Amino acid sequence: MPLILTLALTHIIGRGRQTLVAVLGVALGVGFSIAMASLMQGGEDDFIAKLVDTMPHVDVTDERRAARRQPAQDEFAALHIAGLRPREDRRGILNPTEVTAMLRAWVPGKMALSLKTQGVVRYAGRDVGIGIIGVEPLAEMQISSLTKDFRQGSFAALIAGGNNIVVGSRLAQRLGAELGTTVTVVSATGQSRAFKIVGLFHTGTTARDEGEGYVLLKNAQILSERPNAINEIRLKLDDPNAAPQVARRAEAQIGYKAVAWQEANESLLEALVIRNVIMYTVVGAILLVAGFGIFNIISTITHEKARDIAILKSLGFTEADMRRLFLLEGLALGACGSLIGWAVGFGLCFALSLVRFELSGAAVAQEITRLPLAWSIWHYLIAAGFALTSAAIAGYLPARQAARLNPVDIIRGAT
Repeated sequence: MPLILTLALTHIIGRGRQTLVAVLGVALGVGFSIAMASLMQGGEDDFIAKLVDTMPHVDVTDERRAARRQPAQDEFAALHIAGLRPREDRRGILNPTEVTAMLRAWVPGKMALSLKTQGVVRYAGRDVGIGIIGVEPLAEMQISSLTKDFRQGSFAALIAGGNNIVVGSRLAQRLGAELGTTVTVVSATGQSRAFKIVGLFHTGTTARDEGEGYVLLKNAQILSERPNAINEIRLKLDDPNAAPQVARRAEAQIGYKAVAWQEANESLLEALVIRNVIMYTVVGAILLVAGFGIFNIISTITHEKARDIAILKSLGFTEADMRRLFLLEGLALGACGSLIGWAVGFGLCFALSLVRFELSGAAVAQEITRLPLAWSIWHYLIAAGFALTSAAIAGYLPARQAARLNPVDIIRGAT
């Protein structure tokens, strides 16, 4: 084996220029594939992290996936009820105290209750539609990332009680209001109440920054004329990946619709899977092209070293030895290119990590962000695996041809 390896290295070094081109082709393919995988995986991880961080892992609302069963349906199997409507359609989770107690008994995580309603906020002759969200501040601060997005004031200011409200910075700008301004909030039921702005948040999501306001839960219940009512329970789990199982169990237990964050973003997660398939297809194509360079040099060596092959076979080297010789040459080129490609890929990733983007919004100061990158040893191993596989295939085809050569015909000059 050492003798065959020595012969393989001698053949490769003997064609220095072609060897260098083949190695550089593999190195660039490996390097760019590592950088591409790191960038795309980093973008995916950053996107999912933001989804997990900014939204509840499981969202229980006052909706039902199917109409609520009536007691008569449990008594009579042939009974069918359609078009049933309560005398007063008051949306909300029934018996919220019992429901939350049932969930707290087994849910592995934190929980926050809220009441969402619609209204209008008025100030200085301006009316802006707003989603009024009544919360319990201490519980909300444990599950929501909103507390980290405040430009002025804080979410904790709601704990003091009273008629206080926190709103998005863009909403305040549309109203011409600022921290400490008193605005009037009118609910869909016609109830009106004055609130003092004690916090301005900016999440970067226009719909939230222009259309949401947070008040105490009891204030939202007063505005909507629904005492003790809630219409949403948000769960923040210790393990976000357990959200589908928790959602199914919660929905089966309490009857209300429970949506895991994976279900709420199913189409986006499917798009990420498709993007990964495209990415690895492109990476494979890049390394396949590099493999053609290896195939070219091994084929050339096979043709030029025909007499050497004849001599080796006449000295007792078998066809298996010939195949092993040229296969080793292809693998050596692939391995050398992979090692250099690792260095190229690391350099590209490091350079991309230094790139900064300065974004400015109409209502916010300048924001600086960087490209999201995922540093993983698997990117290097996968790229090297693709490269070595391409090199093995590129080396095997000429190796099979070399093994079949008849040494007598070569020495006689027949080929």
